[in-house]
Formats: sequence, C-alpha cells, structure tokens
Amino acid sequence: MLFNSIQFAIYFPLVTAIYFLLPHKWRVHLLLVASCVFYMAFIPAYILILLVTILIDYFAGIYLERVEGKARKALLCLSIISTCLVLFIFKYFGFFTSSFVGLAGLAGLKIAPPLIKIVLPIGLSFHTFQSLSYVVEVYRGKQKAERNFFIYATYVMFFPQLVAGPIERPQNLLHQFREAHELRYDQVTAGLKRMAWGFFKKLVVADRLALYVNDVYGAPHSSNGLQLTIATVFFAYQIYCDFSGYSDIAIGAAQVLGFRLMENFRTPYYSLSVSEFWKRWHISLSTWFKDYLYIPLGGNRAGRNRHILNLMITFAVSGLWHGANWTYVVWGVLNGTYMVTGFLTQSWRDRFFSLFGLGEETQARKAIKLVTTFVLTCVAWIVFRAKNLGDALYVFTHLGIGWDVHNLATEQFFLRQFPVAIAAILVLELGQRLGNRISVPRAVGNWPIAVRWAAYASFVMLVVMFGIYKKMQFIYFQF
Repeated sequence: MLFNSIQFAIYFPLVTAIYFLLPHKWRVHLLLVASCVFYMAFIPAYILILLVTILIDYFAGIYLERVEGKARKALLCLSIISTCLVLFIFKYFGFFTSSFVGLAGLAGLKIAPPLIKIVLPIGLSFHTFQSLSYVVEVYRGKQKAERNFFIYATYVMFFPQLVAGPIERPQNLLHQFREAHELRYDQVTAGLKRMAWGFFKKLVVADRLALYVNDVYGAPHSSNGLQLTIATVFFAYQIYCDFSGYSDIAIGAAQVLGFRLMENFRTPYYSLSVSEFWKRWHISLSTWFKDYLYIPLGGNRAGRNRHILNLMITFAVSGLWHGANWTYVVWGVLNGTYMVTGFLTQSWRDRFFSLFGLGEETQARKAIKLVTTFVLTCVAWIVFRAKNLGDALYVFTHLGIGWDVHNLATEQFFLRQFPVAIAAILVLELGQRLGNRISVPRAVGNWPIAVRWAAYASFVMLVVMFGIYKKMQFIYFQF
C-alpha cells in the first residue's frame, strides 16, 4: 500500500481510530495485523518470506541468551547467514549468476544456467537489516531478547517504516510497543504536519521532477548536454525529496500513534564535505554500516592503509545493498573514493585555501565547499540513476556537449512543468532554511488560530493542486 494512495488515506485514519479505542493490551496485536495487511497489499504471498526472517531471528535472540562461549558465536553466525540467505536468493542470485556467466564468457567458456525470474519483495533489505541489528544487539548484551512474539514481529513489521525505514535499532523501538500511548492533540497535530511536509516533498517535488528525469535518463543518447545536466540536478532533488519525504510520512504517522522514530535526514545538501553528507543522508543506514561493518573491520584504528580498505569495503557493500546492479557498486566505490581522497588531501587543501586568506570559518570557503560537495554528489548520482554503466559513461562524457536551448526535452514540460518544478524546489529550500533556524511548526503554532488554520489549509491546497497523482512508487521501495 503506497503512502501516496487513496487506500492509505482511508486506511491510516481507520487504524489510528481503532488503535486508540482498543485497550492497551490489544494494541500491539492490532498493529501487527495492520502491518500485515499493509504489506500484503503489494504481493500477498511475500508475507511468508518476512515471516521466515522473523522466526529465525526471534528464536535466535532467545537462544543467544541461553548459550555461552563458541556455541553462542556459532548461533549468531547461523542466524546472520540464514537471514542473509533469504536476502541473497531474492535480491542477488540473478545478479551474481549473470556476473559469473559474463566472466566465464570473457574466459571463453559458454555457460547457460537456467533463468529464474524472482520478483524482489518490497523493502526486503530494510526489514532484513532491522532484524539483523536486533540479533547483534542481543549478542552484544545491549538488548534483552524479546520473549513476546507479537511484540517482536511488530518491531520488524511496524507498517509506517516497514518498507523503506528508518532502520530502527531495538533499543529505540521495541520498548515502545509496551508503552501505553494516549491520544494527545499536540502529538497528533505534530505528526500530521510532518506527514504533510513529506507529502509535499513526494507529490509536488519528487514526482514532478521524475517526469523529466525519467524521460532523459530513459534515453540518454537522445538528450543533449543541457538536458543531461538539468536531469542530473533534478534527480538529486528527486531522490532526496522522494526518500526523505517517505521518512517524514513514516515518522509523522508513527508520531500520530504515539511512537518515536529516529531522524533519517538532516538537510544533506547543506553539507560542506562528503563525509558530512553521509552523516546527514539516510542516517539509519549510514550508522548501521558504521556500527555493524566499518567498526568491526577496524574502522580507523588499524593504520592508514587499513582505514582506507575499511572505508572502501563499507561503501562497496553499501552500494551493493542498494541494488543488484554494478551501477550501485560503482556508486558506492565512487563515494568511498571521495571519502578517502578527502582525508588524504585535507592538509594540502588547508594550505591552499590559506594562501588566499580563506580560513575554515570564512563564508567564501564554506560556499566553495558547499558547491563542491553538491557537484560531487550529483556526479555520483549519475551512476546511481543510470540503467547501466554504459549509459552512465555516456552521461559523464556528454554533460558539457550540445547545449542547444532549442532542444530542451518536451516543450510541454518546459512550458508548463518547469516553472512549477523550480517554484517547488524554492519552497522546499525556504522551508529547510527556516527549519535550520527555528522550529517552524512551533512558530506557526503561536500564530492566531484563524491565521494558523488558514496557513494549514493553504499548504494542503498547495499539495492537492500541484501534486502529481500517478501512483509513483517511492524509489527506495526497490531496495
């Protein structure tokens, strides 16, 4: 069930009403049933796959508290392998098979394995990682095993963040299913405001920009340099508004029900370095890889060369997590290269800027770093968005070629959609700039009631009038 659908507009208020009418002891059961219905709205049979991972890690958590020594470590490994095997079969089996066949072909060997078409379950990588974090935290002794199966299953399946995160740690979310949540006006209205901002990002900004981005990246060889450049910048905003918009809706929906989910984005395009960008972008995944892969590999504690290797491994795996395609792996490696280059050249860049009197805190240097980080991020997004490495290479090599303003995509988009798209981006930026300085919802809440509700109604009408309603899936659903 898509957030941006009529079904959800009916479903969510209904679930919320029943949730607060029920006694506390039955609420977790309602949330579990509601989450199952929400997930089964996509492909019903795939609820069984989710059930398998839930059962594996539910029992693994309990037995991890009962065994000691090598048996405990073996049980952890068995649980991780079993859970990841499900992910591998459904997401990566075809990718690795086709890659092996390709390598064999280069060696002169002809291999024709049977083709197995498997539809990737929605959000499989997200709830797999959430389940894995629970097992690891129990193993580390930082989380007690959850004995109540319904609570654990709801933790994995909680419908607001089920298919695209945030990827919640058990310490943050599990205990909340035992808390008695009251229906509070301030909590409900705050959640609805957060959801409205998310719908603006998704419907007005992301889906409108997608109209142009899909046309250009769908046939990059038919596009000129200006088209490719505009589409690349538009995609940077599209994927941000699409994904952060989902997170806003998820966090807001959970807040209406009384739950607190972690922040997943903090205006990442205001970052002054690639390193800072990854502290602001998809925070739940970045911290997941940091805690469960990068640090266990040794982080930056084992010398410079090992630090570089650990960074590259982490970003390569992160790229592969996003999709079974070499474009995602290259995207991850490219971001890893940015990170490595950044800390290797830090002293040289400091000396260079000092020659021009540009200290670390000067506005000019911050502006240069802001633009440079955004450009590098956009370059990486080219590989992420391209259908294959050939298309990505074409876009790279043609960004500055053929800047013919009389050949700008479809005339309809630039005459009718382009002004709205630019205006939507400006509203987004204005909202984010204000949000970095003040609490906008709190400030609006202090306005006179008539003015306040007029502002709310105007914003809702803005979304209704300028939103795109083509039931476009959220980009990260495919991961």
